[in-house]
Amino acid sequence: MEKEILFQLIESMIISSSKKPKYMSISTVKVADLLERSLSEIEKGLGELVQEGRLRTSKLEKPPYNTIYMLP
Repeated sequence: MEKEILFQLIESMIISSSKKPKYMSISTVKVADLLERSLSEIEKGLGELVQEGRLRTSKLEKPPYNTIYMLP
């Protein structure tokens, strides 16, 4: 999986999600479908982007317990 393409897609999703982009819950299943890749490949790529510091992540404390991705 090309991490730069994945990052550009995630970045544009976050930016287009609101007027003041802060964060967004991202469906890894939907991203995998859009990029025609496996779910594990997308999750691995997102994990690498978080480790590199290009994305930050947190988890909702209340249902639905989604993972939230943020731009640094």
